[in-house]
Amino acid sequence: MSEAPKQSVRVVVGGEELVVRSELPAEYTRDVAAYLDDKLRGIRAMLPTLEAHKAAILAGLAVTDELFRARRTDGEVASRITALADDLTRLLPPAKRGPRGGATE
Repeated sequence: MSEAPKQSVRVVVGGEELVVRSELPAEYTRDVAAYLDDKLRGIRAMLPTLEAHKAAILAGLAVTDELFRARRTDGEVASRITALADDLTRLLPPAKRGPRGGATE
């Protein structure tokens, strides 16, 4: 398996220009940087006297919170889908049940 070649992408976050080397598509890297920059701008708008590095930490915490919430939601949805699939399997006649089986009554 070969790795995609890394490319350099210029982004601006918090007024700072950075060159990011990544195997990901340049547009994706720009979108990620723009998202973080938007979070940072929002924090700096609410707290204009906050030091830049503290605003960056708060932006990072906000994005991490979003990630954790999304993961939890994904896990809850996956569990619910599994439960519904099990319920549907139990409604099928035994001969029609797939390899997952399901509980028999």
